[in-house]
Amino acid sequence: MSNELKTPYERGNLNQTTTWAECIAWYEELARAYPQVLRFEKVGTSDAGVPIHAGVVSSDGVFDRETIKRAGRPVFFNNNGIHPGEPEGVDACMALVRDFCLQPERLAALGKTVFLFVPLYNVDGSLNRADTSRVNQDGPEQFGFRGNSRHLDLNRDFVKCDTLTAQVFNQLFTAWDPDVMVDTHTSNGADYSYTMTLIHTQTDKLGGGLGDFLRDEMLPAMYAGMEQRGWPTCPYVNPVKDSPDHGIADFLETARFSTGYAALHHTIGFMPETHMLKPFQDRYDSMRALVETALDFTVANAGRIQQLRRAAREEGRARREWPVRWAMDEANPSTFRFKGYEAKYKKSVLGEYTRLWYDRTSPWERDIAWYNRFPADVSVSAPRAYVVPQQWREAIERLQWNGVRMERVEADRVQEVGYYHIVSVASRPNAYEGHMFHDEVVLEKRQGAVQLRAGDYIVPLDQDQARYAVETLEPLAHDSFFRWGFFNSVLEKKEAYSDYVFEDHAEELLRAEPLLAEKFGAWKAANPTLLANQEAVLDFIFANCERYREPEWRRYPVFMIER
Repeated sequence: MSNELKTPYERGNLNQTTTWAECIAWYEELARAYPQVLRFEKVGTSDAGVPIHAGVVSSDGVFDRETIKRAGRPVFFNNNGIHPGEPEGVDACMALVRDFCLQPERLAALGKTVFLFVPLYNVDGSLNRADTSRVNQDGPEQFGFRGNSRHLDLNRDFVKCDTLTAQVFNQLFTAWDPDVMVDTHTSNGADYSYTMTLIHTQTDKLGGGLGDFLRDEMLPAMYAGMEQRGWPTCPYVNPVKDSPDHGIADFLETARFSTGYAALHHTIGFMPETHMLKPFQDRYDSMRALVETALDFTVANAGRIQQLRRAAREEGRARREWPVRWAMDEANPSTFRFKGYEAKYKKSVLGEYTRLWYDRTSPWERDIAWYNRFPADVSVSAPRAYVVPQQWREAIERLQWNGVRMERVEADRVQEVGYYHIVSVASRPNAYEGHMFHDEVVLEKRQGAVQLRAGDYIVPLDQDQARYAVETLEPLAHDSFFRWGFFNSVLEKKEAYSDYVFEDHAEELLRAEPLLAEKFGAWKAANPTLLANQEAVLDFIFANCERYREPEWRRYPVFMIER
């Protein structure tokens, strides 16, 4: 192989990762040299104004997306560099694409499957290059930073889309609609013998035949394939206590993460996590093996995967009840044959406490509890359609980026709808990825008539993208638009009162509104300690009276047209 076709990783000392400039220039040159194998182009621009690229490898020189989709060809998607400090996937993808160009038999093995890839997703973070941000990591010598130019973690941004980068991703993903995705990462945490660990779309959350197929067929084949390639692999090591000895749990990757986002589109997703305590060369080799294992399985089973995805979408069209939250089944763990190191404890030399450490001279192999079942914890009745008033443009844009079919209200009309009254919200005290995320939400379902205006959006659930609509528009879903704060203004009452004036008026309201008087009596009986608090007393009367009611206050502004 000529030196020009070697990747920067291969030309170095095997402990170096490519820079963004080297990576893009290398792919551009490869695409010029092999135009019948590789198309490589800019697909968007980051928040810092840096181009974002994607590439397509096709065994027959067909690259046009619409032609590929009309032919029903399978699409395998490899995303790299979402955390540029975890870069082995970036370098491994370069070598894999190069080998497609140089090895006719490897290219032919793709058959009709298209290999779609993003070479380096977090382009902003990749330019913030140093050797200091990965505290425990063994190489490479220099690497990028997790945060993008707005100091956001892109692997928390797939639903809220605060970054231009995530907006590009949403549109690219939806346009190509991949059947399987591998998004490459590096892990930290416990110490153990494995170089490669694997997060997958949680099978119960993926659901239906597709989830069963992933759990019962694809995952066992993936683990067996990695064993055959010399890289024994285990589930992502997410200890239920302080070490794997006590068991590990599947990672419930909600829609903010890449694989959880993929599930909204009925795509099987993987986040391979190499162990950061292993040398970079081993991490690179195992990552390439993982991507190729997933790709080979996808090529061999593409027809089945596509059929199961179609079935999942068809099921969604007629679904009457949707799960929107899932929780770990603690009572019924499976088991996994795990190779670990003995966890020990000793007195810290830094402070007055006992610390955990792993003794690599004491390896062990035994079955441990594996909590890999996550049944639905919260489900909602599906309406025939949602209504999103046109003023809530942030939600509408994200629905559009994800291919959700919507209809416009043609003329003003009054519509009987279901809606949620927001009883209470408990938010995180500190910013989480730029938002005050709502962890606890209590709702009350109500019915009423609302004014719809020409141009408002109706979102029918009889469509392929129903799951995305449900899990973003239902407030109780793990990563709903509401939890991310898209509708926070409805939590604020806009008018107020002067206490010395309203004190007298409140007496009149209690006489004029019997229901208010009844509610106030019940409130006084339940809150005797608040009767000495004028603000609490008057706030209750002001909030519950009909005379000064604000119907928009605490009314979730996405409505439901029932069946």
